Amino acid sequence: MNTQKQKIGNWFKTSISAKMLVVGFLILILLIPLAFVKDLIRERGVRQHEVIEEINTKWGQQVVLNGPILKLPYHVFVEEKVFDSKAEAFVKTQKPVRHEAYFFPWELDMDSQVETQPLERGIYESVVFNANTKISGSFAQLEAYIKDKEIQPENILWDKATLLYKTSNLKGITSTVKVTLGTQDYELKPQFDHSYMNTLESGHLKNLELLRDSPIPFISLLNINGSKSFQFVPIGKETRVSMKSNWHSPSFNGNFLPSVEGKEIGPEGFSAQWKVLETNRRFGQYFYDKLPDLSDYAFGTEFLVPVDDYQKTERTSKYGLMIIGLTLLVFLLIQISSKISIHPFQYLMIGLALVMFYTLLISISEHQNFFFAYLVSGFSVVALISVYSRSILKNTKFTWLVLGSMFSLYTFIFVIIQLEDYALLVGSIGLFLILGTIMFTSRKIDWSGGQ
Repeated sequence: MNTQKQKIGNWFKTSISAKMLVVGFLILILLIPLAFVKDLIRERGVRQHEVIEEINTKWGQQVVLNGPILKLPYHVFVEEKVFDSKAEAFVKTQKPVRHEAYFFPWELDMDSQVETQPLERGIYESVVFNANTKISGSFAQLEAYIKDKEIQPENILWDKATLLYKTSNLKGITSTVKVTLGTQDYELKPQFDHSYMNTLESGHLKNLELLRDSPIPFISLLNINGSKSFQFVPIGKETRVSMKSNWHSPSFNGNFLPSVEGKEIGPEGFSAQWKVLETNRRFGQYFYDKLPDLSDYAFGTEFLVPVDDYQKTERTSKYGLMIIGLTLLVFLLIQISSKISIHPFQYLMIGLALVMFYTLLISISEHQNFFFAYLVSGFSVVALISVYSRSILKNTKFTWLVLGSMFSLYTFIFVIIQLEDYALLVGSIGLFLILGTIMFTSRKIDWSGGQ
């Protein structure tokens, strides 16, 4: 019995296969604390998202702007039969039924100055903006709209006409919304609306019937707070939009991109210009009876926040298995080639030190930038394992080998994290070179020994 135990013990001490099985088993064990660390990173990232959403909700969410729109009620007379008690018979009569027409501007110019600023709560930060927008243009002669529907001018309720704005963010408006139509000023007030786009509507327009034979100019100023994105719906027969901002990382989104000639992006901000024609979109210049939600046709700018530290840390943690596996493989190759005895407990300590890198990284990056956090965390773990390897390997050459391999690994991972378009290419080439190096260095090992 003792002889059998001695044989098993000697096999574990001398067999390469046994050592590889032990190291492989330890790598699987280390996946457990690594999974807990990944959950911690995700939890902190979710917490950051919740705080930013709370900040944005109180300041003002994303902004979609649609308007101004001319709302013109009119009557359509419908024939119906009414019982006449005197004649004791049904008689035909004309009953007026109210309908509404929505007319869009012929020309629409929007000039927006957007100023971004950071808002902080604790260790979290959100980027919000204040947009000062001048909206001008003109409605075409109303006769042109009316003739298309064959609406009789005498049936139009001229004294009931109003102006509308549609916006996704009433909370962010910081001043009274006024529109000058012709020579008259009108104040727009919110109306109850179930749809995604909230409605601002003026009082009844004055002297509109007298202006129906000529273009009607308008001008309006709108100051609004928001976050994430600022978009416009191109309801003009010709819509021109210009936007300037101090934000350095814009993402132009929606159905239309700015013209190449007017687009400039630099560290101090950006400027962009759009021009959208009626023929570029899938709706006309007027609607009757119901105004649809046109926010799907909006375009503008997303104030894109560059990859934050939680995203970078999460991306880094995805390489955790590779770092642990390659580092323990280096120690295994040293043990096999030099006959130095390394206890499984020592492998476990090295693996736990590698896992600690991620907790250090996330905790430091919450208070400093990612580069500093990565530098401090990487240096601390590499220094700790290098000093520890010197005590267990008792060989300076092997210690330098461990130091060099870990430094190369962490540098390689950092480079991949910084890249976006070429991350996959660089990662694939790097892994190919690592595999080639391992194959080259292990070619002289006698793998049959101790089997």
